[in-house]
Amino acid sequence: MSAPYSPPAEERPTPDLPTGAKIRLLWSYARPHKRILIVGLLLGLVATGAELVTPLVTRAVLDGLEVDASLRGPVTLLAVLLVAGAVIELVQTILLGTLAERIILAARTGMVRQLLRTKVTELGTRSPGEMVTRVTSDTMLIREATTSSIVNGVNGLVGLVGALALMAYLDVVLLGTTLGVIVLVGILAGLLMPKLAKAQQEAQEEVGALGGRLEGVLRALRTVKAARAEARETARISLHAERSAEKSIRAVRLEAWAWTITGGGINLAIMLILGVGAYRVAAGEMTVTTLVAFLLYAFQLMMPVMLLTMSMTSVQSGLAAAARIGEIDAMATESDAATAVPAAATTMADDAALELRDVEYRYSPESAPALDGVSLTIPRHGHTAIIGPSGAGKTTIFSLLLKFLQPQRGEIVLDGRPFADWRLADLRSRIAYVEQDTPLVPGTLRENLAYAAPDATEDELWAALRTVRLDDRVRDLEHGLDTELSPTTMSGGERQRVALARALVTDAELLLLDEATAQLDGLSEAAVAEGIRRQAATGAVVTIAHRLSTVVDADQIVLLEAGRVRAVGTHQELLQADDLYRELVAALRIATTPQPVS
Repeated sequence: MSAPYSPPAEERPTPDLPTGAKIRLLWSYARPHKRILIVGLLLGLVATGAELVTPLVTRAVLDGLEVDASLRGPVTLLAVLLVAGAVIELVQTILLGTLAERIILAARTGMVRQLLRTKVTELGTRSPGEMVTRVTSDTMLIREATTSSIVNGVNGLVGLVGALALMAYLDVVLLGTTLGVIVLVGILAGLLMPKLAKAQQEAQEEVGALGGRLEGVLRALRTVKAARAEARETARISLHAERSAEKSIRAVRLEAWAWTITGGGINLAIMLILGVGAYRVAAGEMTVTTLVAFLLYAFQLMMPVMLLTMSMTSVQSGLAAAARIGEIDAMATESDAATAVPAAATTMADDAALELRDVEYRYSPESAPALDGVSLTIPRHGHTAIIGPSGAGKTTIFSLLLKFLQPQRGEIVLDGRPFADWRLADLRSRIAYVEQDTPLVPGTLRENLAYAAPDATEDELWAALRTVRLDDRVRDLEHGLDTELSPTTMSGGERQRVALARALVTDAELLLLDEATAQLDGLSEAAVAEGIRRQAATGAVVTIAHRLSTVVDADQIVLLEAGRVRAVGTHQELLQADDLYRELVAALRIATTPQPVS
């Protein structure tokens, strides 16, 4: 039985996190690098201080011109400030750029670690392509939010406060005029920020949906082409791209409005300062040099205000990414610890390796049980075949044996110890598994064969290849075992045999095969059957099969129906005693009685 329907990623918006939670998540990436951030802040403060002093030095130069004083000191100081500011900015840019890349590295590796530790059931209803998008694209959005935006925000705030303080020193009346404009600009820009964050988050969700759809289509490209569905799939994927563009354009417009309001506010402040300042100079209430210095500070306000705006918009992008990254962080992960206090060994039959005892499992509370009181014994040696109609519970049993799922009633016992007593790594080290789709991991043939047994010798790799009759084919490859695998390197049947050889290399005590001969020709299937017999002589082999021809020689066959064990026996015993088994055999056109030789 499969898991209950869950809508595809493009139909499930990312649950929004509280702003505080998103900020804490962003800070968690920056926290390990806080010393570098502090250095960047200090450099920024020095540069900001140099900028703040510049208008006062300029006023000193102008005052010196009026009284014929020496300008060597003020001009030298002005040059030093300009050069120092440029050097500090260069160092700060390199420092923060390096820090940003390290934060992206930490975010990506952390997300990959989380995804690979996530429970299979958590990822079962999510598109792999959409998850890849979160690792690759969303992490870019936290780059500025966790580095430059912090420094820019603090520098902008210090620059703004410092400039306003010095403006107050120069003229309180003009300061009041400036503050009125700044408060108005801040309110208007602040109203746009939540909308900007929402638009950016929605745009990223559409990018994720696009990645998920494209990944699935490329994986099934032959089917797409055979069905002449290229135009339809292009339209569906393009729809996500168009929606992302619409949301991004909305975000661009909101950001443009924020910048326009900020820049327009500064220009309005300068105009008011010129008007009010000219009136005060004419009235003799301030000097021209003071007005010039004040105007320089007004022009300087543009930079800290722009820095604050940049910081705010960057943080909104980071918060949008944090919501999507936070969803991955919230996924339930597997624990390698035993789930129960080790108990005394339980009694098992002498020749039993594994037992299921009255096991029940439901995929959801309202669904019928996928397994309903299943009890069966897997002998320590021999071949056990599990068969039954679709939905009988065959794959669910394998998921329980690999601890992808936990039984909701009953228990599973391995070597006299309940599964709950086993550490995950110890349990899986004793099991080799071949999936129905027999996926190969990216890399060379050697890496695939030794994937679960990194210390395997070359002789062991070749022995496994001989068992599945693939050794000659590998010798014909230009790079042999070091050939990079791709969809065109080997046929589907050959890839299936590589997956089986990978399992044989581990020489595990328990070998689980989920329809491992589905794509094999008769000769290859015979070779695989021989390999299964060899493995069954030293360990337990459990096979799920829809092709009864692959299991008729099994030592025992377990027939499942509607989540229950209907019958257990050999091929001949079940043929004589069970109607359903005879129907399954007849449906696959396997002779139930010996045929006369013509």
